Amino acid sequence: MRILIIEDDQAIAANLYDFLESRGHKADAALDGITGFHLASTQSFDAILLDLKLPNLDGMTLCHKLRHECQIDIPILMLTARDTLEDKLIGFENGADDYLVKPFALKEVEARLTAMHKRYKGKVAARKLEVGDLTFDPKTLSIRFVENEVKLPPKCIRLLALMMSEPGKVFSRKELELEAWEEEQETSDTLRSHMHVLRRALTKAGGYDPIETVHGLGYCLSSSVQD
Repeated sequence: MRILIIEDDQAIAANLYDFLESRGHKADAALDGITGFHLASTQSFDAILLDLKLPNLDGMTLCHKLRHECQIDIPILMLTARDTLEDKLIGFENGADDYLVKPFALKEVEARLTAMHKRYKGKVAARKLEVGDLTFDPKTLSIRFVENEVKLPPKCIRLLALMMSEPGKVFSRKELELEAWEEEQETSDTLRSHMHVLRRALTKAGGYDPIETVHGLGYCLSSSVQD
């Protein structure tokens, strides 16, 4: 893989660079947000390691700009010392694919990068999906709800596409996790966080939440139009 490391701590950046290169990957590094944004938006990478606390342009803003202004879907693994649920939710909302709290093991970094790369560009149906006020075009990844555009991070798009493929069906936690991550997650927090981001974005765009929580079973997308 070709990996971009955006990290202002030179010691951490050097450790990541040396480790990834020793494992056969090609690494590039940027020590500030502006340089990182320039590299990410002008060159081709398989994944990005992105620190949140960066000079000139912080990691959260950088991630948002890549996703929403440049429409770049390169997998992004955020690195941060912050470990609260709210911090993770903000990261997912701005387009992060995964989140790793410092200090971390270098082998875990590689494992997460490899898993993200395997999932890159997702598994979505080729046909346009329409359910009530909600439409999704997998070719352009365009989502509209009550005629308003909805911006979502990659994992949330996969979760929504799966539920839209069979509206009214209750999807279990396992089914949803396998679709988004290709493996079951250790805790339910990861799925719950992404569902929260998804539902908040839909509610903001359309004025109501079309996803139902079926307690003890899972989630489903309502097949009816809001009255």
